[in-house]
Parts: sequence; structure tokens; C-alpha cells
Amino acid sequence: MLVVECKGSPYRIGHQHGVAAKAQILRCIEFYAELFKKNCKQEWAEVLQHAEAFEKTAKEKWPAYHEEIRGIADGSGRNLLDIVAINVRTEINFGMFSDGCTALSWQTGKRAYLAQNWDWMDGQKSNLIITKISQEGKPTIVQVTEAGIIGKIGFNSSGVGTLLNAIKVHGVNSSRMPVHFGLRAALESNSTQEAVQKLEGYGMAASAHILISDASQAVGLEFTKSTFAHCEADSRGRIVHANHLLLEHPNEVDTMWLKDSPVRVKTMTENTEKLGDEPSWEDITRLFEDEHGFPDSICRQARDGGSTTLFNIVMDLKAKRGVVRLGRPTQTEDSVTLEL
Repeated sequence: MLVVECKGSPYRIGHQHGVAAKAQILRCIEFYAELFKKNCKQEWAEVLQHAEAFEKTAKEKWPAYHEEIRGIADGSGRNLLDIVAINVRTEINFGMFSDGCTALSWQTGKRAYLAQNWDWMDGQKSNLIITKISQEGKPTIVQVTEAGIIGKIGFNSSGVGTLLNAIKVHGVNSSRMPVHFGLRAALESNSTQEAVQKLEGYGMAASAHILISDASQAVGLEFTKSTFAHCEADSRGRIVHANHLLLEHPNEVDTMWLKDSPVRVKTMTENTEKLGDEPSWEDITRLFEDEHGFPDSICRQARDGGSTTLFNIVMDLKAKRGVVRLGRPTQTEDSVTLEL
């Protein structure tokens, strides 16, 4: 997996990303262009029209992110709106074709685990990269992301980590913060509380669940274009989430787009019950190898052109360490250790 180290101003960070991952960014754009055409009946020119509204909002409200995206575009030789489009791919699709995943936070006396399987179409596996981002006055970030996208799944030097679950609730508000901007904003925070306050202050453009944790507190932040709700840790310090709303969101309707989502939450919860109060690293990694309900399992296998598990990540935010396993975790293709 390509590892890109980015330092300096927002534009320079983006430019370094764009130059190093030029091939992967091109393939990422091609992947989404084909997906949008197939699933949304939209040509890329139409997609860029949707992206334009977000580009204007980003330039006004989040100029540093806009500059970073401009740097990615220049570095990769792509149009600015091409890069905006992949960064707001969740919103452009109204949450209809985003990734399915199973996520776990488990705060114990010794560890602050944050882990998930990230499920998406196999064609995007070769476009996954790791970015390490160092910027003045903000924590250093290390994350797994799709090439060209500024925020995703990882942790920072303050011990704050993020996971992402797609949730399909119709509707989008282009004046609010896109999901992948929200992930980046969380990863630029010094605590879970700071991250949650940022995202709630901005408002989110579409539905998703971001599981945010630091060394001492985790919050599952569910949101739609108009609502927020907090999934708090249970008596054993656990939060388990997948691809449906667990809490009430007035006037918003969950489409329950992955019918196996409640089963995966139940399976993960039951499997953690079999472990003691101080599970080992190996215990946590094995949780994500579960194939109950295969192929629509925690360790997922694609069928009919659907999603498969593209990588697993396990982090300990107290140790500021993570391990990424590329591919289905029962068939690991590559492994990368992340440390800050």
C-alpha cells in the first residue's frame, strides 16, 4: 500500500498527495465516474455540477481544505472539481452507494481500542493509500484513505481516532460539512469532545456514523442532514455500530440499505461478550474475521457486484499504534503498522 508523507501548508500537503498518488487518483476518479453512471445514471459532467455547490461552500467555510484539494488537483493534473467530487462522493449520491462496515470501540483499563472492517467494491482496493499529514499547530495524522480524499479512517498524535459507517438516509444539504471533511476535522482535534463539538457546530451535509475516540472517551456520532445523536459506551466500555441508525432521529427515515447490518451488530456484541475485560490485540483482530452469515458477514465477501472487506484496521489510541491488514482479514494480502 502506498504511503504518502505530506508536510507544510494546506496547498503543499495536497500537492504532495497529488504528485505521489497521481495514478491512484486517476483510477479513483474513473471508478466513481463508472459507479455514478451505473447507479445514478449521471455522466461525470453532471456529477461535477453537483460538486460545484460544495466547492463554493468549502472555499467560503473551510478554506484550508479547499486549498488542500486544489493542491491535490494540481499535483495530480486533474480539474479542481474532479477532486471535490470524490471528496463529496457520499453527498453526491445522497448516501446511496457508500461503504458498508462493522466498527468497534472498546475502552478498557489498559487499552483504547478502535477497530473496523471497511467494506466497498473490490475495484477500489488498489486505490487505497495511507497518508501521514504534518501541519503546524495541529496534531499529526496517519490515516487510510481513498486516493484524493482528505479525511478517512485513522488516528492522530493526540490519540484521537476515527472510523466511518455509511448510513442511507435520503437528503443532502450542500451548505453543511461533507462527511469526509468531517472525518478530517475530527482527526485535527485534540480530544473526542473537541471533535464532536466541531462537527455539531458545522452541521453535516448527509447521513453517516463516525465513531470518534481518544484514550479515555469514545462517542458514536450518528447524524443526518438535520439531526445528531450520540451512541455512548456501555457498562463494559464498548460501542458497536454498522450501517443503520441505532438512535432516534426525528423526521428522518433510515432506509436500512444493508439488511444484514443489525445481524452484524448482534454478532459483534455477542462475540465481545465471550472475551474478558482486558482483551488482547489478537482477541480484537479475531473479532473481525467472523464469517457468521457469510457472505454478508463481518468479514464480508462480495456477491452480485456488491461490497467485500477491503481492509481491517485495529488501533490502540493509548499506545498511538495501529495495524492495517489489506484484503479480507481471513486472507490478508499486506500488513502495515502505523505509529505516531
